[in-house]
Amino acid sequence: MTYLRSKSVWGAVLAAGVVFSAGAPALAQGKVDLPSTIAWTAYDVGSAGYNQSVAIGKALKDAYGTDLRVLPGKNDVSRQVPLRAGKVHFSATGVGASFMAQEGVFEFGSKEWGPQENRVLLASNSEGNLSVGVAADVGIKTIADLKGKRVAWVVGAPALNENVRAILAFGGLTWDDVVKVEFGGFGPSWDGIVNGQADAAFASTTSGKAYQLEASPRGLFWPPLPHGDKEGWKRLQANAPFFAPNMGTVGAGLSAEKPHEGAAYPYPILIAYPTQDKALAYSMTRAMIEQFPKYKGAAPGINGWALDRQILKWAVPYHEGAIAYLKEAGVWKDEHQQHNDKLIERQQVLKKAWAEVTAKNISDDEAFKKAWMETRAKALQAGGFDVVYN
Repeated sequence: MTYLRSKSVWGAVLAAGVVFSAGAPALAQGKVDLPSTIAWTAYDVGSAGYNQSVAIGKALKDAYGTDLRVLPGKNDVSRQVPLRAGKVHFSATGVGASFMAQEGVFEFGSKEWGPQENRVLLASNSEGNLSVGVAADVGIKTIADLKGKRVAWVVGAPALNENVRAILAFGGLTWDDVVKVEFGGFGPSWDGIVNGQADAAFASTTSGKAYQLEASPRGLFWPPLPHGDKEGWKRLQANAPFFAPNMGTVGAGLSAEKPHEGAAYPYPILIAYPTQDKALAYSMTRAMIEQFPKYKGAAPGINGWALDRQILKWAVPYHEGAIAYLKEAGVWKDEHQQHNDKLIERQQVLKKAWAEVTAKNISDDEAFKKAWMETRAKALQAGGFDVVYN
């Protein structure tokens, strides 16, 4: 079990003359060498990921004269398209376009996509948690107590619903053990708790909706995910390996004096494809760490980019350029390399399985999806890997 506190717009971009493949700097140990312009995609304007990117961009400009062009994308696919096309260097994204894209599931299970060979540079691991919050007036004390209770299901948001599935698994439950209440969006799902239509929903502890529930007559409680419950964590991570144990101290109802023993995963996650130049990935990683004191505290959640908050044994492998810097920093050990190699092996298994399915030229979309998920599961099992998504 890996702990979170591990010590271990397009026209504007093209008009600016951004170059994404040629002229990359040669790898120079101990030196940041960035081009005049870097571009990456991020969550939409106003999001935590976008605001953090803007703050990081200012630090890069002040230190190196490098302009960071931040291109907002409203969903996982819209953030990944320009990265795959080589229109941007990196993407500051979430688990959907990093882990789920790697796995070739949900939107990335369509014929147009398939499993993506993503690589991580760094990620922000904040001091808040991501979990299922419940109305305090229901009397729920543990995740197991959710049995028979009304839990929000957000239509068209597989990542949210899969996260709930993983947390229910911690308590030995499935979606069949609770009353599924459908909502049209994340916001309405939490409004539904306030209005008495549901009892629980998934969110970040720092979400504005969580604060609204806390201030409502129903109140808010975050059921714990005890870190000592090895079997519970085994079930949770079998369903969502991107989660890691974390003592949350920031968010609705939380503080350093009243922490939540729960779970979290990185956001944003700075990713690239393995074809991205090693020297550029090295310089980007080094610059992010060296300039951390300059952008620390500049946006909510931004302090999670600190070197000592990086999860070096996560669910998506690190880029070789990032690894080069992390070795210099003295935090990348043999155990991290072994874990990373295994993740890359998993990606190769998925890549081979995808090629096997696409070679069949299945025209019907539903038949294709069925064949892919079956082939994917068999290939992962044969390779000794957890299937995660069936």
